[in-house]
Amino acid sequence: MSAIDHWLLPEGIGEMLPDQAWRAEALRRRLLDVYRSWGYELIIPPMIEFLESLLTGTGNDLDLRTFKLTDQLSGRTMGVRADMTPQAARIDAHALKREGPVRLCYLGTVLHTRAEGHGASRSPLQVGAELFGHAGRESDLEVIGLMLETLAVAGVPEVHLDLGHVGIFRGLAAEAGLTPEVEQELFDVLQRKALPELETLLAGLGLAEEARQRLAALAGLHGDASVLAQAEESLAGAGEGVRQALAELRAIGTAVARRWPKVPLNYDLAELRGYAYQTGVVFAAFAPGSGQEIARGGRYDKIGEVFGRARPATGFSTDLKRLLALGSAFREPPAGAIAAPTAGDEALEREIHALRAAGERVIRMLPEQGVDAAALGCDRELIETGGGWQVKALGG
Repeated sequence: MSAIDHWLLPEGIGEMLPDQAWRAEALRRRLLDVYRSWGYELIIPPMIEFLESLLTGTGNDLDLRTFKLTDQLSGRTMGVRADMTPQAARIDAHALKREGPVRLCYLGTVLHTRAEGHGASRSPLQVGAELFGHAGRESDLEVIGLMLETLAVAGVPEVHLDLGHVGIFRGLAAEAGLTPEVEQELFDVLQRKALPELETLLAGLGLAEEARQRLAALAGLHGDASVLAQAEESLAGAGEGVRQALAELRAIGTAVARRWPKVPLNYDLAELRGYAYQTGVVFAAFAPGSGQEIARGGRYDKIGEVFGRARPATGFSTDLKRLLALGSAFREPPAGAIAAPTAGDEALEREIHALRAAGERVIRMLPEQGVDAAALGCDRELIETGGGWQVKALGG
């Protein structure tokens, strides 16, 4: 390896330089204040855990995205977290063990073996919130509202919302008697909206005509609220589970449209994000300039079962780095600084302390530092006058 290679970072792994890092920290603080005002408590899960805990109920997709290594103390396989949702579920079920609703929020780096999309980071700063212990649509609406508030705080423009319900596909697959392997294959095709491939797959399964038609219809059931009426017609004759899921989707969509009338709303019955562990309504936010969702979430009841408590749950997450890139908030240039002598009398020390306590940046000018105060970002300086030390414009 040549000397020039020593500074290279792995593909999809980035760093934040001072201006971006301070912007990220300002947004982080603001979001955590918002979450606290909504009643959400902050947790800081560990970066690494035993693999079984990290992958509980999440399916093969998260397994493939998780870096794995062997614990030299126990000999067990450990994983570097790729998603903090299972960790929040473990904390709710095993560490807190509270009755009634529990609201948790988090913010931290996760690591992915592969990026989720072209140009995406493999080390997102995941921020999100989870609401445990309530099964009603009111908690789904609360989490959707908090997700939209998160995007508003970040200044993300023209947000629109997609709604779906995994219970519709899950119910149709069960009624058709699909094996887990075929169900997974069909799931993959639906995610890609590969219609010719979908038709070929369904034609080769030997399904009853009604079951085949209902599954085939899912790929085309996306659009505005009129899609729900189309779905009721296309899925007529489906079982109670499918009808109930469709009714839940309609009820939540109606409530969302009433509560946030300025947010464009789209329905997608083939939208199955997090299908391996989601159990009900799923939602995702999109914005101009981003080909993929910028935030997503949904209901995932019973994920805590393996930890001893099968609690209902709903939540959302997003990437703070993407919010910074897409949003208009926290873009102001950093405030200037005050240049101060390296040493002086007690009055100087008191003045520096008072200025820093008031939120000012005060930078000591070091001997032989090689650059002037302006190069260090200073726009003012502390000058000794007959009346003590005063702040004046740099060079004024």
